[in-house]
Amino acid sequence: MPTTHTDVTTTEVEVATDAVALRRSVAAGAVGVFVHWFDWAAYAYLAGTVATVFFPDENSTTGLLAVFGVFAVSFGIRPIGAMVFGPLGDRIGRKRTLSLVIFMMSGATLAIGLLPGYAAIGVGAPVLLVILRLVQGFAAGGEFGSAASFLAESAPRHRRGFGVSWLEVGSLLGFLAGSLVYLLLSTGLDEAQLTSWGWRVPFLISAPLGVIGFIIRNKIEDTPEYRTLEANDAVPRTPVRELLRHHKRQLLQAAGLMAAMHVPFYAVLTYLVTYETDHLGHSAGNAALLSTVISLLGLVLVPVFGLLSDRVGRKPVFVGATAALLVLATPAFLLMRTGLAGTWIAGLLLGAILAAILGTYAVWSAEIFPTRTRQSGLSIAYNLTAALFAGTVPYLMTVLISATGSTLLPGPYLMVFAAGGLIAALSLKETTGSALLRPEDVADASPEHP
Repeated sequence: MPTTHTDVTTTEVEVATDAVALRRSVAAGAVGVFVHWFDWAAYAYLAGTVATVFFPDENSTTGLLAVFGVFAVSFGIRPIGAMVFGPLGDRIGRKRTLSLVIFMMSGATLAIGLLPGYAAIGVGAPVLLVILRLVQGFAAGGEFGSAASFLAESAPRHRRGFGVSWLEVGSLLGFLAGSLVYLLLSTGLDEAQLTSWGWRVPFLISAPLGVIGFIIRNKIEDTPEYRTLEANDAVPRTPVRELLRHHKRQLLQAAGLMAAMHVPFYAVLTYLVTYETDHLGHSAGNAALLSTVISLLGLVLVPVFGLLSDRVGRKPVFVGATAALLVLATPAFLLMRTGLAGTWIAGLLLGAILAAILGTYAVWSAEIFPTRTRQSGLSIAYNLTAALFAGTVPYLMTVLISATGSTLLPGPYLMVFAAGGLIAALSLKETTGSALLRPEDVADASPEHP
């Protein structure tokens, strides 16, 4: 019996160690995406006030368009950040790029919160705003690849899906926190207070959050996989060249998974609010409430689906989700036409499908790349598909509905990307429980290692 007791105790210690390691890796990986999405939501909700502060007030529409133009520019520069921080993380480690990107993002956000307005320094105000938003976008281009690589390589193998899914929990939490802060400011302050100082509060809040994130990330060790590359002198010198030469297939497959995430994410969590008010006649309050409830549903379901993918596999969960979206997207928008109750049922259904995609796409994408080029592959695939498909969702939906007069078009549009994600998923092998460090990762230390 003593032997049995020892075995049980050892297992319990291993489980406890895994749990501690998972909590640390989740905190380090998710804090950056929380800060990023908190800033994103704050800037989006405060667009009207920011336009008043930073652009001449002769024409409010022009100012608002300028603010959204700055927003779009910061989105467009992310692929450049991905091309810098992705390869950098494969060359110098996940930990260093994690620390660097959160330092840059939070520093630029703090600077925006302290920036004088147009009335104080004239044209210098919008110029500095553009520069700081470019810095934020550039750094954000390195956040997902760094965090997803770190979480995948740090989480216990049997709980990797659950661990990496918290990356998207951090995104949803950041988005909700930004929305909540805006709600408190808009209800607690009058327009003059909001314009004079209130708009600065979210940007100033994100600075200490960034400092906390930097401290957490600076204290962690790099991942076991990356340390093994270093120990074997197998760190790649030109990871992008290696990626494009030997892993183009994986890059395309990851892009398919990610495009199938980006479009539903922005359609359900951002565009649906506009769709409800403009085409269904619902009040802004009802639309905002449904968006909040869908986000809360995601907070609960995303880690559940991540855990489910550890139990049954990435492929069944992701294939099931994209197949459901392919079949149900258009019926969901038909259901919305039946009234407020139908809109809520359809919105929650789409939110649940989105949660299944969010819970699996990142970990599966991480597992299909070798360690030597993982961060490069994740960063490039994520940010290119985001730049091409994510930010364009509201614009394209508006143009297509206006051109055709059909309010059902969002359904077929979602179906196109669901089909693309389904094709990518079916072309992939199951990777649940697989080793992230492969023999070929350390077999040859040359920069052109296949």
